[in-house]
Amino acid sequence: MDPFGHPDLDRLGRSLRHALDETLNAEQDAARAAAIRRRTLRERFVESEDRTELVRVGLVDGHMVGGLVTGVGVDHVILLDDGVERFVSLAHVVSMERR
Repeated sequence: MDPFGHPDLDRLGRSLRHALDETLNAEQDAARAAAIRRRTLRERFVESEDRTELVRVGLVDGHMVGGLVTGVGVDHVILLDDGVERFVSLAHVVSMERR
């Protein structure tokens, strides 16, 4: 009798592969969630610049400004709106939303 030809081994192998795939997916989801939680506001602006996204930014004084993210410095972001470049200090940003 061939021990590797046992019918239960095939089912057991599929079950173990499925469990391993589920574990790997859960670990990837957890790593992705942790990376998102650790991202800084500056990193989110860099992402928006890379994706050429329009954003709306809330400032500490209550004003909202928006535009295309065309540059991100160490302490500022550059937004382009209707041909006007606006340099916004990251210290004054209280919210950011992608449009």
